[in-house]
Amino acid sequence: MPELPEVEVTRRGVAPHIEGRTVRGVVLRRSGLRWPFPAGLEQALAGRVVTATGRRGKYLLLRFDNGTLIIHLGMSGHLRVLPQGIPPQKHDHFDLVVDSDRDEQVLRLTDPRRFGAVLWHPSEDGDLEQHLLLRGLGVEPLEGAFTGELLHRMTRTRGSAIKQVLLAGDIVVGVGNIYCSESLFRAGINPKTPARRISLARYQKLAQAIRDVLAEAIVQGGSTLRDFISVNGQSGYFQQSYFVYDRTGLPCRVCGTPVRQVKQGQRSTFYCVQCQK
Repeated sequence: MPELPEVEVTRRGVAPHIEGRTVRGVVLRRSGLRWPFPAGLEQALAGRVVTATGRRGKYLLLRFDNGTLIIHLGMSGHLRVLPQGIPPQKHDHFDLVVDSDRDEQVLRLTDPRRFGAVLWHPSEDGDLEQHLLLRGLGVEPLEGAFTGELLHRMTRTRGSAIKQVLLAGDIVVGVGNIYCSESLFRAGINPKTPARRISLARYQKLAQAIRDVLAEAIVQGGSTLRDFISVNGQSGYFQQSYFVYDRTGLPCRVCGTPVRQVKQGQRSTFYCVQCQK
């Protein structure tokens, strides 16, 4: 599944092609994906200008003066910017047609598994942060509100393993399975440690590790996940920098101890028993 870096890479890829552009049409090739496509979506968007792009966790946001289009890539989705007139393929379910300097172009959502979503939040429905899918999200890990102090304060009563607490998304959003494993390694924290037992000093180190890992992944175009490609059709290469993720049995890049794999909440966790205490 595309995680925060992959979604941010997508946002940065599409932004120059659609920001400030006028929507000329919307094409829906099925009734919906994970949820039905919004009724009257073309009427809401036709003739409107994309004023900005944004991201909240793993949700891509296209902002208009009358509301916000919310796009989730699901398990296997990706967006591409294409010239108008390129025939759709089997799994191309949604097109946003916008003007360009020369002609019209298409922002096309491809989603083979159909776990993605295209939703509309009209301005009259109030603050976007109160949308049902966004209201429970934690702070953004790359913004100033995310600190070690926040992690420490919010986990004093949490007995669950720190890996599970981070993945829950109600304290900090967007730290998915890959980047969670890598961040815990850099911070030297065993992923099975109860969250309430971690000190402030170690949380400060973890918060910095999370920021560093996510920022590096964005610069490197995300990871080459099974179903993710960026807007220009290329895959990221952050996976070449993995210390522990998907390296079961291989020597730790720091101490040489074989990397271990365990299951936590039906997700695979990778860690070094020597480097992570």
